[in-house]
Amino acid sequence: MELSDWLTIAAILLGPLVGIQLTRRLDERKEKRERKLRVFKTLMATRSYATSQEHVNALNIIDLEFDKSIDKEKDVLIAWNAYLDFLNTIRPIDPQWNDKRTELFVEMLYRMAIVLDYDFEKTHIKNSSYAPQAHGNTENDLFNIRKGLIEVLEGKRSIPMDVMKFPFQEETNQNDHK
Repeated sequence: MELSDWLTIAAILLGPLVGIQLTRRLDERKEKRERKLRVFKTLMATRSYATSQEHVNALNIIDLEFDKSIDKEKDVLIAWNAYLDFLNTIRPIDPQWNDKRTELFVEMLYRMAIVLDYDFEKTHIKNSSYAPQAHGNTENDLFNIRKGLIEVLEGKRSIPMDVMKFPFQEETNQNDHK
């Protein structure tokens, strides 16, 4: 047998194995991208609701989905760490705090957009979301209800009541007329 015969036999035997490995690697790569996209899309969709559970969950898996050994992804992680560090500081009563939070958040989303091949400008990321006032009102109402209920349960607040009449009053009054 000649060398070309051996190479043909090797190609016939190894071809399916190489094809399987190649397919597997492509599937893994696609899955990793899908997970990154899921994080990005969730953060984009909830960017006006920074305290929603879905938003917080997406933030907390950034470290798992982006790889610091890849330069573009390392930039995402650097931006995420700066944002996280800022979020973990005690929030002062300062109107500039929210502006800085937004700036850091937009920078992180912009870095993610670059990794995922989206052509978004920072101003688009910052200004192109819709958040109805009714949602904000509902969130504030729910917060106030929870806070008030906790104060009642802890004995720090009472429930004001106006009693108009007692049920047994009618029976007493009717018995008096007999």
